[in-house]
Amino acid sequence: MNILMASSECLPFSKTGGLADVAYSLSKEYARKKHNVSVITPFYSSIDISKFPNITKYQELEVKMNWRHIRFTIYHTEIDGISYFLVDNKYYFYRDSLYGFYDDGERFAFFSNAIIEFLKNSSNNFDILHVHDWQVGMLPCLLKVRYFNDEKLNKIKTVLTIHNPLFKGYFSPSSLYDLYELNQNLYNDGSVRLDDQVSTLKAGIKFADKITTVSPTHAYELTTREGSFGLWYDLTLRQNDFVGILNGMDYDEFSPRSDKLIYKTFNLRNYKTGKNENKVEFCKEHNLDPDLPLFAVVSRLTDQKGLDLIFSMSDFITHAGGNFAVLGSGETHAENFFNDLYMKNQNHTFVYIGYNNNLAHKLYAASDFFIMPSKFEPCGLGQMIAHRYGSLPIVRATGGLKDSVIGYYSDDNGDNSDLANGFVFNDYNVCEAIKTVGEALNLYNTRKKLITKLSRNALKTDHTWSASADKYLELYNEIVK
Repeated sequence: MNILMASSECLPFSKTGGLADVAYSLSKEYARKKHNVSVITPFYSSIDISKFPNITKYQELEVKMNWRHIRFTIYHTEIDGISYFLVDNKYYFYRDSLYGFYDDGERFAFFSNAIIEFLKNSSNNFDILHVHDWQVGMLPCLLKVRYFNDEKLNKIKTVLTIHNPLFKGYFSPSSLYDLYELNQNLYNDGSVRLDDQVSTLKAGIKFADKITTVSPTHAYELTTREGSFGLWYDLTLRQNDFVGILNGMDYDEFSPRSDKLIYKTFNLRNYKTGKNENKVEFCKEHNLDPDLPLFAVVSRLTDQKGLDLIFSMSDFITHAGGNFAVLGSGETHAENFFNDLYMKNQNHTFVYIGYNNNLAHKLYAASDFFIMPSKFEPCGLGQMIAHRYGSLPIVRATGGLKDSVIGYYSDDNGDNSDLANGFVFNDYNVCEAIKTVGEALNLYNTRKKLITKLSRNALKTDHTWSASADKYLELYNEIVK
């Protein structure tokens, strides 16, 4: 099958979040399965061209957006069996960051229109155009409405994946023609209208042949009023074409047996001593007691990640006989809270404000428990990485966290220690969060063999992309006749 991924970010060229990981890792799995897979993504100024010596100029094209005639260049390279096409335009993509500009709607309208020109002029005949999130959400609409008579383009089937429903690609109705040369009737009849604006994500939901999101539970949540961020009605209308497929993770990047960034590599046979050596070295380096349980957070510090619960959990841990380590940046009040926590209890706390990939790997390998109590989490990657390194996730039962972590429980009939690979609580409140952390801390102190068994279960958990990629390929085959 001939597949084109359209994504506003993709490793190894650009990344702000999990979208870049998924676009790359899923594509790499397709290549392993011997499919022809390409990725088209912007050529941002942050890309270090010296790291990619095999990039070559592919073609020069032009986009017309109303009165604008915009020249751009496409560059090409191949990495890990993936054919990359990078759209280069200095005006739109040579910025200090990937997103957050007043003209983001125009920037990614240009990118979407550039993809259309690429498809029209490419020698490739793609079976599937897989678009990711709002930035390229208008592409299925363009293919079905503006280019329905084009003999090459109208054969391409489209799949939209929703990674983060918070961002819907809003812009004014008057810009529909200005940016995409589409008739305003699409807004008037509701096809692309959401919250009295044009939404590129809504357009994707309406016109894509199939729609996916990144976990089965999140797919269900998106069809409820409470969990859909306003998308429930449109997704319910498309429920027969909507499915949740749990993300995998890149086992090459995160591998305790070969990770050069951790203190000591380990595998399933020697994980007890290996993890302990990592913990001892981390604690020695940061003045923590290695005999105490180490609870870790590696995260963007935003409200979505459950900051208020993390505040309470970290305060409890550092006063109840545990160590707490956090690596991340985000909301100022969160950064201030953790800095204050460190000043109050330096013997039990490690804080790093910012992101440091080397330190993140060390923390995954050293930690006993990994805290991730999100308000909502379409899929989540941190809990999977934690499993990979034998760290037990403590999560709230939402989205992909619910689908990927089996919480430990025990009752009069026994326990599920043969299957459990973490700790899970249901309701978003401080009482449940602290109760769950308290249970983990108590089991660490009183039932070390049980914690070791759960850690082994975590290490054995399969988060490879193979099964999920097969599900996507089944979906593609349904629409390619």
